Amino acid sequence: MFDFDAELEDDLSELEGAEDFLNYFDIPFEANVVHAYRLHILQKFHDDLAQVESPPEDETERKALYADLLSKAYQAFIDSDPKTEKVLQVYKSLDQDSEPAFVPLDSLLK
Repeated sequence: MFDFDAELEDDLSELEGAEDFLNYFDIPFEANVVHAYRLHILQKFHDDLAQVESPPEDETERKALYADLLSKAYQAFIDSDPKTEKVLQVYKSLDQDSEPAFVPLDSLLK
């Protein structure tokens, strides 16, 4: 995360789960969506935050930016799915056009 000496970063360091982050930023959410995609939402939020080259120094502006990024990360999994978003490494390595690999059972027993 960015090196700011501010209350916002202290608050964020104490949050543990996706629900905590969404509640902290007052983002309404459906529990079943967060339950199903919590890791994906947090990873997308983290990845999007890492793309910010120079975040605002003003804590209020930074909090608004973070809230917007988290809201978009949550919304991505309402409008899409993990395979399409490819947030986690397991999905990044999949090629949507490729056929699944076939491994004959007898080759596993050798």
